[in-house]
Amino acid sequence: MTSFEIVAHRGVTGESPENTIPAFQRAIELGADAVELDVRLTADGVPVVYHYFYLDEITDLSGPIFDYTWEHLQGKQQFTGGHFSIPTLHQVLETLGGKIGLEIEIKGPEPESSEKVASVLLQFKNWWETIEVTSYEPMLLSDIRRRCPGLATDLLFPLSEEWMKPDVVTYLAVHRAKLAQARAVHLHPTQLSPTVVSNIRNQGIEVHSWDINDEQKLNAIWEMRIPKICTDKLPEALAFRQRISHRHCENI
Repeated sequence: MTSFEIVAHRGVTGESPENTIPAFQRAIELGADAVELDVRLTADGVPVVYHYFYLDEITDLSGPIFDYTWEHLQGKQQFTGGHFSIPTLHQVLETLGGKIGLEIEIKGPEPESSEKVASVLLQFKNWWETIEVTSYEPMLLSDIRRRCPGLATDLLFPLSEEWMKPDVVTYLAVHRAKLAQARAVHLHPTQLSPTVVSNIRNQGIEVHSWDINDEQKLNAIWEMRIPKICTDKLPEALAFRQRISHRHCENI
């Protein structure tokens, strides 16, 4: 492996709020391979791109997003500090499809959330090669695979509880990924080791990583040949990859 893919977590958020179209467009400008985005359902079942349950986490509205219909969200000043809108998944795909890779996380927990997301994705089949769907919920990923055959699906694995050792992490990651019929499992760097990565790969499952936000973690994933990472520090990750590429060229 001479390189790895870099995913901008919720876009680039220095100038625009996370999970907004301007944040994703900035990731394109800087050279990210993909952007990660979160999908929740409104009260009337519209898939929108927003991470939190509560709107007042980063907007000037209050209450949980599942209490608002899409009509109630439209046209309002959603984000504190500027006039930005919470986009629908359809709007993001319509705007960014084919321009950058998309890592779409289904937050759930609604059982129908995979159906709602699939109904949007089926309108953009031309871009499926640049899209992957992720979730912490194996059932939702399995349902996406059924509704969208051929679309890449990856399982997100949560931070380990204190009692978990690497053998349990490996065991749980493998079997949850198999339940989801996932292509890969996304682990936190605290869960990674050469043995963990090797044992998961031996089961036919690839390993990606998230929260790769400093030089030490970048070096670790490079040494373990992790092919895709998600980061909040896009410029730093891109600079590291460039240094690795130059070093490889010098050694040829």
